[in-house]
Amino acid sequence: MATKVVPKKNKKTPKKETTSSMNRISRFLLKMLLWFFGISLFFVVLFKFVPVPFTPLMVIRAIENKSAGKEVYFNHDWEPLENISVNLQKAVIASEDGTFLRHNGFDFTAMQKAFKGNSRGRKIKGGSTISQQTAKNVFLWQGRSYVRKGLEAYFTVLIELVWGKERIMEVYLNSIEMGDGVYGAQAAAEHWYRKDAANLTPIQAAGIAAILPSPRKYKATGSSSYINNRKSKIVRVMRTVGKIEY
Repeated sequence: MATKVVPKKNKKTPKKETTSSMNRISRFLLKMLLWFFGISLFFVVLFKFVPVPFTPLMVIRAIENKSAGKEVYFNHDWEPLENISVNLQKAVIASEDGTFLRHNGFDFTAMQKAFKGNSRGRKIKGGSTISQQTAKNVFLWQGRSYVRKGLEAYFTVLIELVWGKERIMEVYLNSIEMGDGVYGAQAAAEHWYRKDAANLTPIQAAGIAAILPSPRKYKATGSSSYINNRKSKIVRVMRTVGKIEY
């Protein structure tokens, strides 16, 4: 009598199943990474030529005001850099990033000082450059997580390579918060001084630069003694900036 042979079913071992799952996850993560690089590079190149219409912070502030039952006030007028007073350009360099024209996106000396000061419990200026602030404002959310800081560094390198200093300054002065619901140099000049950004005097430019650390807390006009002292210091430093050549 012949014996019937039943073929054994191929069963994947747990080890093979685990390896297969890991491969699928790896391929998925690689695709996501490639998509992220492609999309981020696309927007960096796009905003080299096209004005930034809005930033994540503008959206967040609008949501915050709406949730708090406040009026959603939004003033943002884009102006080419040639229409923004060189006084304001000097003022933000003097107050925010003295080595802006020389560094490649990061001021490691300032970062080291900030780290040492923070470790001692001092409340001092952070180490972020204008390039880093621009990368954060245009592409990212507010916060202090390691993930956001890593992405900030990534976008800082990109805009330094693709945009260059002149475009970074132009985007910075057109997108940062300069008052409650006030974004960019033109809106700030109109809001604080009732004039165009092209006509800002050194002291007026210093007034706007002085409030940048907390633009919703401080005022560029009718200022406190703290802001007035900052204005005077910024004006003095502005004299040392010299001619701006991008």
